[in-house]
Amino acid sequence: MPSADLFVPPRPVPRRRELNWYRLLRALRSDALGMWPEGAYEQDILVNKFFGRQRVLLNAAGAIHHVLVENAANYRRSPASIRILRPLVGDGLFLSEGEDWKHQRRTIAPSLAPRVLPLLARHVADVAQEAVQRLTSCQDEAIDLLAALQFLALEIAGRSMFSLEMRRHGPALRKLIALFGARLGRPYLFDMLLPPSIPTLRDLARHRFRGQWVALMDRIVEARLAVALEGAPRDLFDVLRAARDPETGAAFSPAQLRDQVATLIVAGHETTALALFWSLYLLASAPAEQQRLADEVAGIDLAPGGIDRALTDLPYTRAVVSEALRLYPPAFVIVREAIAEDRWQDVAIPAGSLAMVSPWILHRHRRYWQNPDAFDPSRFLEGAPAIPRLAYLPFGTGPRVCVGAQFALTEATIVLATLIRHFEVALIGTRSVLPAAVVTTQPDHPAPFRLRLRQG
Repeated sequence: MPSADLFVPPRPVPRRRELNWYRLLRALRSDALGMWPEGAYEQDILVNKFFGRQRVLLNAAGAIHHVLVENAANYRRSPASIRILRPLVGDGLFLSEGEDWKHQRRTIAPSLAPRVLPLLARHVADVAQEAVQRLTSCQDEAIDLLAALQFLALEIAGRSMFSLEMRRHGPALRKLIALFGARLGRPYLFDMLLPPSIPTLRDLARHRFRGQWVALMDRIVEARLAVALEGAPRDLFDVLRAARDPETGAAFSPAQLRDQVATLIVAGHETTALALFWSLYLLASAPAEQQRLADEVAGIDLAPGGIDRALTDLPYTRAVVSEALRLYPPAFVIVREAIAEDRWQDVAIPAGSLAMVSPWILHRHRRYWQNPDAFDPSRFLEGAPAIPRLAYLPFGTGPRVCVGAQFALTEATIVLATLIRHFEVALIGTRSVLPAAVVTTQPDHPAPFRLRLRQG
């Protein structure tokens, strides 16, 4: 397709100059995509300061590899990340450090290995088929597609993790997650200036949230334990309960198991819902691409019994998901704090400074991508030019790369293929849909969509 025909989705216009501390703080709370100036999309390294603390934005592949892979042991989660996210994910894999992290990683990694994907994919296919039936009753009506996809992804999380339908627990889960995203997940000045050991009033609210969240997680685990499932593992909960550290033989404690479940529910369903939303938004805005995907999935068996074979027949569908993750990476920035002084080439990284890698910037960097702002799934098809090293990081890289990346890609591919096979998707109205990054990269408003059953 000629470049002139590619759809270029709207996005916030980068500022020419760096923001002062007040405007930067406002951007972090409302839309963090606005915190980088225009030059960030062209430079290898960008160094600035925030309240006297150095921040280094890394775009060069060598610098990213040094911080996230080669010398990863010298970099930890930032104090602000810990105090903001711990109420939601606890002491699970996402925030753990040192030997505790190594134990958790060794234990959980086999639970999400490729051999487990067929078991989980069948749960995904089941929920996707049910979603088609539910959405058919809403065809030709204006629907809040993000809300519908969040419900769908949460149902997949419940089935694949617990073999439980989420009608009972889903509304409470979504309510708490929405509360966290709207108020408690936004960074405030004291979050970045004070160490986690000194609580703020916002931390007290997060502590109350933590109590409610843990109680809900415990109720879900109790409900799953009350259901006797015999035979081979039926879901991810079975796999996690049976998991053992290959070096020590230790299993997850009940609290660790609960925090792993919470992390997988939150990260898994929110990431998948957003990947699906942006994929459908892009396809609705590019009818030729939507038709190409519809042609690919026509006649493919997407039912649970045939889903294992179907996954190998969906290269374009997977390419659309990959391109949506490029344009709208759910984790728009990766932040690490230097434990000891470090250096990459001639760039000094003092102890306590922040090393930042932004998938949002990398994925639109003008040196690494042709037409970086355009929607072009062909970038990810066989025969396309090789993607520059470490220029595509929707799931991070190095020892802390997202352990559920393959499941997330598989899930989004199955659901997208199922929806496009049954529906023509269109936007209603002319208002632009812009990305806004706070906790994740979300649409700035609940854009209305119309679904219409495909003929034939």
